[in-house]
Amino acid sequence: MPEPGGPFLPGDRPGAVSQPFWTFEDVGLFLASILPAGFLGALLLRVTHVKSQAGKALLFQLMAYALLLAALYAIIAVRYRQPFWQSLSWSRPWAGAWGCVAFGPILAIAVSLLGAALHTPEVPNPVKELITSRATLFVVLLFVVGLGPVFEELVFRGFLLPLLIRSFGPAAGIVVTGALFGLLHGAQNQWAWQQITLIGLAGVVFGYVKYRTGSTASSTLLHATFNLTGAVGLVVQMWAQGTL
Repeated sequence: MPEPGGPFLPGDRPGAVSQPFWTFEDVGLFLASILPAGFLGALLLRVTHVKSQAGKALLFQLMAYALLLAALYAIIAVRYRQPFWQSLSWSRPWAGAWGCVAFGPILAIAVSLLGAALHTPEVPNPVKELITSRATLFVVLLFVVGLGPVFEELVFRGFLLPLLIRSFGPAAGIVVTGALFGLLHGAQNQWAWQQITLIGLAGVVFGYVKYRTGSTASSTLLHATFNLTGAVGLVVQMWAQGTL
């Protein structure tokens, strides 16, 4: 059992980043939990006997999130005996919360315009495919605006970013985390480099907000309003096409 480190407490000034007590070994442990989480999620899915493809996809995603968060919790709270939310910088007051709310749509529009400039190819939208009714619309929005941003920010900006900043410095840490964030979404965007680049750039902005505020909650709020803007645009498009 590793010796417990000191609590991960953000500094009082913008940009202050405390040293994380976890290591790259812990990142390896978390990555090693992905396949078991996927296997258990698939096994649990078979037990539930969900019939619709949209329901299966959403339920599997929920179970995968829960199992991976359990793995992350085990690393922080069991392996090091430290408070989970505080260690991942969630307990700090939300610095610049209203600014994150306002900037989310601006960032989404800017990324969309950049995508047009890069001649980003049209790829099947996995979110759109899950919306088969107004009932599934609510569940999809819960994932896209709520659960997804919380999970991804805890992992990328709460867990991975502080370690990369400690090892390589703020600029490299933010850029590398953003690149990995973009690659995470590669498969669902058919590995189109434009899509990966756009998502990676958004991830860089999320990381910068976390670095400047010291708050994973702030980057999560920005991430959520960024996703919400895209989701609203998709819903309006589907409504105009008569598919919703």
